[in-house]
Amino acid sequence: MKLSTTKTMSTDNENIYIYGRNPIREALQKEADRVEKIFVRNSLRDDNISSILNTASQHRIPVSHVPGAKLHELVGGVNDQGVVALMSTIQYQEFGDWIDNIDTDEYPAILLLDEIEDPRNVGAILRSAAAAGINAVLVPKHRQAPISPTVFKTSAGTAGKIPIVRVGNLNQSIMKLKDAGFWIAGLAMEGEQKLWDLEVDRALAFVIGNEGSGIRQKTLEHCDYSFSIPMHNDVESLNASVSAALVCYEWSRKKHQS
Repeated sequence: MKLSTTKTMSTDNENIYIYGRNPIREALQKEADRVEKIFVRNSLRDDNISSILNTASQHRIPVSHVPGAKLHELVGGVNDQGVVALMSTIQYQEFGDWIDNIDTDEYPAILLLDEIEDPRNVGAILRSAAAAGINAVLVPKHRQAPISPTVFKTSAGTAGKIPIVRVGNLNQSIMKLKDAGFWIAGLAMEGEQKLWDLEVDRALAFVIGNEGSGIRQKTLEHCDYSFSIPMHNDVESLNASVSAALVCYEWSRKKHQS
């Protein structure tokens, strides 16, 4: 699908939007993994866009019913036909395709982002992961900052240099990673191990939690173990992207020493 036509696309400093019923139906048919969210004018009858709503539900794409003024805010004074879709700026890899082609015998390392909300943090994490040789970054579809122009800018062009894999349910994906041979290590303030004690003679998936609340408790319970970054001078925590960078480079340092 060609998104460059000004008749069906609008951009701001952060996001890409398409509007109109046929362009959105086409996007859902051909590139559903790039559709982040759909906005529907709340006065529009659902039966007028039933195919859009049904397909969105099948792909677990969130739908928000909003006033017409909100659509105008997103795309301006265009004939939006009562429906607007937020699109990601990259093509994500499918989790099933990615995991089928990963060789855990080579002891790869990946990052799992657990609801990182600040796009600048996501961009910085992608940059560190690519520079340190991390094999992939897995991001949940919901409650997670999308790969927006801000993410690209912060990543200094490194977004897309390593696989960015979209997952629907993080905990279910963790179980599949375990089945594939990964050990799941969650970064937590009260971790069972210190970062410096991590062993790299295995395939590792590092879970990086939300900027404010950290890893969700249920997700932490799915981890094989947790680890922390040693702190001095009564510093309680570091920025999520700084923490991720330390994890990436400690893994890389040990990997190249082994």
